[in-house]
Amino acid sequence: MKTASKAARKTGKSAGTTAARTRPGGQAVRMIDVAKAANVSLMTVSRALNEPERLSKETRKLVLDTVRRIGYVPNHIASNLASARSNVVGQIVPSIQNSLYSHSIKGCADVLRSAGMQLLLADSGYSLEEEEALIDAFIAQRVSGLVLHDTVHTPRAVQLIRAAGIPIVETGDLARTPLDMAVSYSNFNAAKEMTLYLAGRGYKSIGFVCLTTKNNMRARERLKGYYAALEALGRERNPGLVREVEGGLTSGAHAMVDMMQRVPEVDAIFFAGDVLAVGALFEAQRRNWKVPERVAIAGFDDLDILRHTVPRLTCLNLPRLEIGRRSAEALLQRMRNEPVVPARLDLGFEIIQREST
Repeated sequence: MKTASKAARKTGKSAGTTAARTRPGGQAVRMIDVAKAANVSLMTVSRALNEPERLSKETRKLVLDTVRRIGYVPNHIASNLASARSNVVGQIVPSIQNSLYSHSIKGCADVLRSAGMQLLLADSGYSLEEEEALIDAFIAQRVSGLVLHDTVHTPRAVQLIRAAGIPIVETGDLARTPLDMAVSYSNFNAAKEMTLYLAGRGYKSIGFVCLTTKNNMRARERLKGYYAALEALGRERNPGLVREVEGGLTSGAHAMVDMMQRVPEVDAIFFAGDVLAVGALFEAQRRNWKVPERVAIAGFDDLDILRHTVPRLTCLNLPRLEIGRRSAEALLQRMRNEPVVPARLDLGFEIIQREST
C-alpha cells in the first residue's frame, strides 16, 4: 500500500524513470530479459504486470518472482499511457489519523494485493473540496478504480467520476443512490436500533451526542436515526438531550456534564463516537457518578479500549474490515466485466451489550 505524498526522494532522474539493475555493459534490465529468464512470452510478462487477473496464480507468481530476481523495474507511467489504466486503486478517507479507517484500508489492501494490484491512499481532511482535488489527481494517474469513504461529493467531483468511467465504491454509509456501488451499513439504522435497545433496557430519558452535523453526512444520519427511534417510542424530542460537539475526550466529558446539569432526569446517553463515550466515562468516574446506576453510557464503533474500561462500554460492532474486503472484490469484479450484485451491499451491524448499560 502506498500513501499519496508531495515529497519525493531526489534521485537525479526525471519523473517516470526507474533505477533498475543493469545488465553487463550498463544497460537496464528489459521486459524481454524477464520473459527469457522465466521462459514465457512477452505478452505473459506484460499481463502479469498490468492485467494480473488474466493469469493463473502460478504463472503470475513465476513472472513476479523473476522480476524481483533479475531486478526489472517496470515503467508504470509508460504502461499506463499505453493501456489507459494502471494496476493501482485509489482510496480516499477523511483522516489517516483516525484509527477507525485502518480496518477498511487493510481489508481493501489485502484483497488488491492478492490480485497483484496496489492501493494508493489519500487523506481528504474532512473536506469535500480536498476530496475533489484528490479524485482529479487519482484519475489523472489513471487509477483503475476508487474507494471513497464519503457519499456526498462536490458537483465537479461527481462530473469527474462519471467522465472517468472507472468503477467506484462508496463506503461511509449505505448511500440510497450511489454513484456506482455502495458497500457499508446504515448509520441511520444503527443509531435508531441502539436508541431502541436502550429504551428496551428500561431507560426513560435518553440523550444523544454526536459530532457536528455540518458537512458530516454520517453524523446527520445518526441524529436522524435517534429521532426516528424517539418517534417509534412515542417520545417527544427534547433539545436539552441532544449535543453536537467537536471530537475528543474532553468534548464527550463536557457534553455529558452539561446535559446532566440541564436535564437532571437523563438516565442514559448514546454517544455516536467512541472517543466521546470514553471521555464521558472518565469524567463520570472523576465525579464518582456510577455507570450505569446514575447514567448509562453507550458508544458506536467498538474501539479496542471499550473492552478494557471499567465498566466495559456497550457499543455497535461495525464490519469495517469486511467493508474494505468486499469493496475491493466489487472493484475487481467490475474490472473483469463481471456482474456485481447488488449495487448496494448492506453488511449490517451488531449491538454489543456490556456493563455500561
